[in-house]
Amino acid sequence: MTLTVGFDLDMTLIDSRPGVARAIDQLAVEFDMPLDGEKFSTRLGPPLAVLLADAGAPAELVPTLVTRYRELYPSLVPTIPPMPGADAALDAVIARGGRILVVTGKHQPHAQLHVDELGWKVDHLAGDLWSAGKAAALATYGASVFVGDHEGDMRGARAADVVAVGVTTGPCTAEELHEAGADVILTDLMEFPGWLADFAA
Repeated sequence: MTLTVGFDLDMTLIDSRPGVARAIDQLAVEFDMPLDGEKFSTRLGPPLAVLLADAGAPAELVPTLVTRYRELYPSLVPTIPPMPGADAALDAVIARGGRILVVTGKHQPHAQLHVDELGWKVDHLAGDLWSAGKAAALATYGASVFVGDHEGDMRGARAADVVAVGVTTGPCTAEELHEAGADVILTDLMEFPGWLADFAA
C-alpha cells in the first residue's frame, strides 16, 4: 500500500505571515479600517472570512474584503518562504515512494501558486478546507498521516481517522494540539524525516 502523507500549508509548509501581513495592511489603507497585518498574521488557520470578522471587520463588508485580498495576494507569493525542514519533509515522503497531499484552508488558486513557486512535487492539492472539513480530502486520497500546526488540522485528521502529527510552528501550543487530538507532536518539520522513518518501519 502506497504511503500518502497530507500536509497543511500555512505555518506548516510555508511561512505565509509576511505576505498575509502586507495584504491585510493594504486592505486597512484602502478601506480605512483598523486592521493590523502583523497581528492578523499570527492567527492563521481559520478561513479568511472568519479571521476578518474576528478582527472587527463589519459582516457586510467581509465578502468585499475577501475579494480584494484575493486580488492582492498573488503578487506577494514570491516573498513567502518555506518553513524550516519543509523541503526535507516532502523529500522524505518521496524517498519512500509515497504520495504528497496538501490540504489547506487557503484559497486553492493561492495555494497552487505557492506550490508552483517552490517547485514542490505534490500529487494532490485541496484548498478552501478547514478543520473537520479536511477529512473528506484526506479520505478521498487515502492519506494515512496528516501534518498540521493548528487545532483545526488535528480535528481534520481525527475526523478522517488518520495519524495526526502536530507541529508547534503556528499559533497553537503543544498542549492545544494534544487536546485537539494530536497523536504526535513535533517542534517543527526538521524532526519529521526521523519520525517518518520510525513510523514507516
